[in-house]
Amino acid sequence: GMTSTEDSRLQIEKTMLQQLSEQVRALGIENAALKQDLAFFEELMPSATLGDKTGFKINQLRVEPSKNNGEFQYRMLVVYNAGRHATPKAMQGRLRLIVKIRQNGKNATISIPTKSEENTERFLFELKSLHRLEGGFSIPQDATLRSVEAQLLQDGAIRAKQSIVF
Repeated sequence: GMTSTEDSRLQIEKTMLQQLSEQVRALGIENAALKQDLAFFEELMPSATLGDKTGFKINQLRVEPSKNNGEFQYRMLVVYNAGRHATPKAMQGRLRLIVKIRQNGKNATISIPTKSEENTERFLFELKSLHRLEGGFSIPQDATLRSVEAQLLQDGAIRAKQSIVF
């Protein structure tokens, strides 16, 4: 059964969700980011947590073309579930994108970040529960984007991945 702490945590989450919903409605916010977060929380609510499944999960990977040709924006929500009885401590991770393109009739794969960019801030993250990762990348202008796979790595091992095919 539920422990009383789980019960009260569920109550707090429900209350937060209600408040968040009311705020979104009250402000009539057309902000896509907030709507996505809200949808995400609503999806999470029935289970209150990801249950006993610990680990990382990528939600809502989005990749959209930028105004400039060959440039794309990506964003995703990353969830870390420490497990019911664990004290959530911040986990460090690294984002990697595997981008498949077609250029001059040939398929090619681009790995982002490149070796030289590997330790730059924008590909490293720390999360306790929820974290939004976003940024941009570019491909050669005469190439078409075939697919993007987002990978979350920890100590070089892939902990979660999600991909989009175009």
